[in-house]
Amino acid sequence: MRRRTRPPSAPLPQRAGVDPVRLRLPADPEGAWGTVRDHLVARYAGAIGAAGVDAMLAQGRFVGADGAPAGGDEPYTAGRYLWFHRDFPAEERVPFEVGIVHRDERIVVADKPHFLATTPRGRHVTETALARLRRRLDLPELQPAHRLDRLTAGLALFVVRPEDRGAYQTLFRDRRVRKEYEAVAAYDPGLALPVTVRSRIVKERGVPAAREEPGEPNSVSRVELLEHRGGLGRYRLVPGTGRTHQLRVHMNSLGVPILNDPLYPVVCEDGSDDYARPLQLLARGLEFTDPLTGVAHRFTSRLRLALPAGQG
Repeated sequence: MRRRTRPPSAPLPQRAGVDPVRLRLPADPEGAWGTVRDHLVARYAGAIGAAGVDAMLAQGRFVGADGAPAGGDEPYTAGRYLWFHRDFPAEERVPFEVGIVHRDERIVVADKPHFLATTPRGRHVTETALARLRRRLDLPELQPAHRLDRLTAGLALFVVRPEDRGAYQTLFRDRRVRKEYEAVAAYDPGLALPVTVRSRIVKERGVPAAREEPGEPNSVSRVELLEHRGGLGRYRLVPGTGRTHQLRVHMNSLGVPILNDPLYPVVCEDGSDDYARPLQLLARGLEFTDPLTGVAHRFTSRLRLALPAGQG
């Protein structure tokens, strides 16, 4: 088996806890790109246009493995690596802090607040748990072992050393991490609980909400009622799989959508964040055996969901 060549280290430092973008020039079977500029214009025409590419080249913002600026007129070479920093979008600061539940030489377990993305993506770049933790803890190589949905609060596992990341990611991939969530949602006295929900969930790129459709189930969730007052209940949710929005979809399918969910059962067209009305979903527990030390870990979030006052 041919071993994959490890890409060279980034020649640019992080900015605000965010890594530079790494670009590997692809094969050009049709010979369409005679120069580096030709490819960059074709690749980023829809994002910044030819004028934007030319400006970045003139400013020396595309660099090679040696850190030297790449010239737009340099001959195109497939397989070459380039790095650059994107222009960060204007971001409103999420007014909640990231808590630290556990930290040692290998891992950081954080309490991510509602509305804060785990990693840079789309319009959320510097306002992410990863960027904040890198800056705060002075751990520039910190990486996530998994991703928690932006609107969900609670436990997220980060890895301190790059060489350890694969071992912890494999835990999640192989479902050797027991995850437990809590949610506040409508209470239905006619709903028989506990129940295990199995269904086929499909999430299309560019479509905000996932959907259930007939077919072989690809998602499993156990739902238990912890308490109820008035028209609301507090639930324990234990996912057996990790489909996008799985718990939100399954709670909605049971007729008890999670409180303040902007997608289920109805997609809110506004899309703006209301910090006073967070999605009432919390990643409360993580339990696993450390793949490097053999130590059994059990972490519990310090955040809490509570039934709103006046419901009893």
